[in-house]
Amino acid sequence: METKTPTPIRPALVALSIVFAVAGATFVSAQDKSIVVSSTTSTEDSGLFGHILPMFKAETGIDVKVVSQGTGQALETGRRGDSDVVFVHARPQEEKFVADGFGEKRYPVMYNDFVLVGPNSDPAGIKGSRDIEAAFRAIQSKGVAFISRGDKSGTHSAELALWKIAGIDIAGADRGSWYREIGQGMGAALNAAAASSAYVLADRGTWLSFGNRGDLQILVEGDKRLFNQYGVMLVNPARHAHVKKELGQQFIDWLVSPSGQKAIADYKIKGEQLFYPNAADPGA
Repeated sequence: METKTPTPIRPALVALSIVFAVAGATFVSAQDKSIVVSSTTSTEDSGLFGHILPMFKAETGIDVKVVSQGTGQALETGRRGDSDVVFVHARPQEEKFVADGFGEKRYPVMYNDFVLVGPNSDPAGIKGSRDIEAAFRAIQSKGVAFISRGDKSGTHSAELALWKIAGIDIAGADRGSWYREIGQGMGAALNAAAASSAYVLADRGTWLSFGNRGDLQILVEGDKRLFNQYGVMLVNPARHAHVKKELGQQFIDWLVSPSGQKAIADYKIKGEQLFYPNAADPGA
C-alpha cells in the first residue's frame, strides 16, 4: 500500500492566517468598545455631551452613542435593554427603575434648575417672582398661553408636579385652550413658545444654549422647588445579558470621578455655568 506524505503547511499561509486572525480580533475589539446611553434631551440639547464625551473618549477610548429622549422614554429604552446606561433627571422614576430590577444602582451626578420663561409683555404679571406656585396660578387664572412638552420627560413630570402643588387640576377641570401639549422635546417647546408668545417651563441648560428666543425671557427663577437633579444608572446585565457592564460602568465611574465632575463644571456658555456637579452628595 502506498503511503501518502502529508502536504506541508506553507509558512506563508500560516503567517497570513495569523494576520487575518489578529486583524479580525482587533476589528471586533474596536467595534465593541462603544456603549449606548439613553439620556434626557437637556444633556444633548444643552451641548453638555458635545463638551464632555470627547474628553471621556480621550481618556478611555470608549465611544458613547447617545439616544436623546425625554426621561420617560429614556428609561423605557433602558427597560427594553436597548441602552447600556441611562442618564436622566427624575429621581422618583430613577429609584423605581432600580427597585424594579432594571438598573443596578443610581448615582447622583449634577444639578441645575428649571426656569419659567415667557414673553416680554408678561400678560400673567409674574416677572421677577420667586414663587413658582403663585406664577402657575396666575397663568391659569388669566388663561394665558402655556406650552407643555407633554412627552413624559423629566421636565414634563416637574411641570405636572408644580400644577399639582398650585392646586390646579391641569388634566381635568382646570384645563383650557390656553394650555397646549406638544409631545416634543425642550427645543421644540421653546420654539413653540417663541412663536406664540407663550409661557414654558425649561431647564436652564437648554435655555442658555437656545438660540431662537424671540421676545422670550426668564420671568421666574430661584424657587427651591425648581431644583433639577440628574442621576445615572447602569442597565442591569442580569436582566439583559448583552449589556456592556464593564464599559458602561467605566462611563459612570468617570462621570462621578474628579475628572468627570470637573469636565461638567467647566462647561459654560457666555461665561455662565450650565450644570453643577454633586456626585459627592449621597442624598442628591
